[in-house]
Amino acid sequence: MKTNELKEFLDSKVEQYNRLDFIDTDPIQIPHQFSKKEDIEIAGFLTATIAWGNRKSIINNANKMMIMLQQSPYDFVINHQDSDLIQLESFVHRTFNGIDFITFIKALQNIYINHNGLESIFSKHVKNNSIQYAIHEFKQLFFKIEHIQRTQKHVSDPLKNSAAKRINMFLRWMVRNDNTGVDFGIWKSISPSVLSCPLDVHSGNVARKLTLLERKQNDGKALMELDTNLRKFDKDDPVKYDFALFGLGVFEGF
Repeated sequence: MKTNELKEFLDSKVEQYNRLDFIDTDPIQIPHQFSKKEDIEIAGFLTATIAWGNRKSIINNANKMMIMLQQSPYDFVINHQDSDLIQLESFVHRTFNGIDFITFIKALQNIYINHNGLESIFSKHVKNNSIQYAIHEFKQLFFKIEHIQRTQKHVSDPLKNSAAKRINMFLRWMVRNDNTGVDFGIWKSISPSVLSCPLDVHSGNVARKLTLLERKQNDGKALMELDTNLRKFDKDDPVKYDFALFGLGVFEGF
């Protein structure tokens, strides 16, 4: 397809999938259970953290997380006692276990009490029209608390050539306001123009078939290539095309 034809095709797919019924089959349904900004942020971040593998399993286990946090994630993060954390020890989603979960709760408490919350950290470190450096800085701060080394693998670092799919997805949820009620758009201090597409197997394969991506690996360099091409179609809201790439891959087997 020519460039203008490809843009028209992708725009039509965005319109097709960026709708409320998308929520019913997507992990974004978990933060949609909440109305308070901080609850949405924490539920979204924890859900995105375990968003790999079977989607049904992701949603089931993210719901278990919310139950363990007494359906009040922000209140639990801020006010928990050490004794409250014992119940989290039994949690497991693939390689993310109870020790990781407890570490994340403690790290989030540090961020909200001492660093003005998640949005503040990310917005502070946006540079060069990209949020990727901010993800790196967030990881450095997140693990300032005492933790075991293995837990660090559950937050990706773009400066180590990671595509950071899950955290880019979380940022899309928080920053992008799609006017259809799917993405939340509750972080007003960050422009959607700096976001990056959550690059995974599905979106990567579709992007290659559409000649939006040549690099074979789904890594940080591939993400930069894809971002560059998607910004040609919409420099103000490039990650809206995540809906098109993901929908074509998962729902249409493109």
